[in-house]
Amino acid sequence: MSTSKTSVAIFHVLLVNFIGMLGYSIVIPILVFLVKDFGGNEFIYGLLGSIYPFFQLIGAPLLGRWSDEIGRKRVLFISQVGTFIAWVLFIVAFYLPETLLAKVDSTLTGTFLITIPLVCLFVARALDGITGGNVSVANAYLSDISTDANRKGNFGKMSSSTSLGFILGPTLASILGATVYGELLPIIAAAFISLVAIFVIQKYLPESNQMAVSSKLKGFKLGKLFQIEHKECYKMKDCPETGWKAILKQPQIPLLFLIYFLTFLGFSFFYSGFPVYASGYLEWSASQLGLFLAISSGIMVLVQGPVLSYLSDKVQDAYLVIIGSLLICANFALLPIGSIAAIYGANILMSVGNGLMWPSYLSILSRTGTPEKQGAIQGYANSMGSLASIFGLILGGTLFGLVGPRIFWIGAVMLFIIFILSFRLIENTSRDVQLQT
Repeated sequence: MSTSKTSVAIFHVLLVNFIGMLGYSIVIPILVFLVKDFGGNEFIYGLLGSIYPFFQLIGAPLLGRWSDEIGRKRVLFISQVGTFIAWVLFIVAFYLPETLLAKVDSTLTGTFLITIPLVCLFVARALDGITGGNVSVANAYLSDISTDANRKGNFGKMSSSTSLGFILGPTLASILGATVYGELLPIIAAAFISLVAIFVIQKYLPESNQMAVSSKLKGFKLGKLFQIEHKECYKMKDCPETGWKAILKQPQIPLLFLIYFLTFLGFSFFYSGFPVYASGYLEWSASQLGLFLAISSGIMVLVQGPVLSYLSDKVQDAYLVIIGSLLICANFALLPIGSIAAIYGANILMSVGNGLMWPSYLSILSRTGTPEKQGAIQGYANSMGSLASIFGLILGGTLFGLVGPRIFWIGAVMLFIIFILSFRLIENTSRDVQLQT
């Protein structure tokens, strides 16, 4: 792929990622209120959050391996179609009768109602999860078109596009949610944004995986969309193994997957606990929660953009993972204090830490293994995050009902473990450099 075509491809994959995150983040400030309106509590909120990663755990490896075989573009297309249908189901939930199906009163999970609209939300999240390989496939796409010289910078841009989506999403939710249509309008906006992503993928995104058969989709033909033919496998007697055992044999992969798992486990306590913490303990509105998330994403855009670009040639990725994980650990330690100064101070630490750590980690992961296995590596890594989120979100929702904001200290422990493990990345990186020389 020529330099000009590569630049176009990078722009469009960043645009697709931005649009996807924008649609997703619009709903974040209102979801906890939506769950409560339909009869749920903090346990149900955590359980609803875990449904997406549970089904993503099934779908992401399959979609990642498909992207190695039929191309990244086709799999991104499938994923976005699933997301759009899921948002349509969210809209349907608003018009379903709030028929009571069951009532649960437990000392462990608290009291909540199971209603038809609440069940519809769970179905929507399940559908979005099973087709939710867009993150891992987008990362594999970026890995395809990146070189060692621009890899960290490109993944910094990817993280910046994610953060930019998270800035505009909660802000837009606050504005749309304040209208007479309430929580419905942000959901409609998310569905429309998902449609835009489908159009961009189909119309403008070139295929990055040159080993997959190059054939354009002319209209929607299910048979053609799912055809599996791989140039390299067609020419070779033995195709490269991309199963779980084969991927784990790749250098550094077990360590990197463990860090991926612990990162998502720690952040699951934040995502399951903080919206409930904000709406209950702090008595924030959806607009205040949206502002908090927008500020966090704004700081991350700054860090992942000019700051990370400046540090790219000066500091190794492993050191940035170490520094970032320690800052996020401090964030979790400060959150339970409850004062506005402590909470926004924690917000700054988390945003800077995440901005430094995650793009650097993804850069390391994208350099690991052979190119034909990148889709599988990213897919299995995404599954590590999904598995951690399943347990973390359910456990986080349950524990928050029992111990309150002190749950964030458990997240601090997870990030401190990552801080310790990250020093092994320095050893492995140094060893790789010596082997190359």
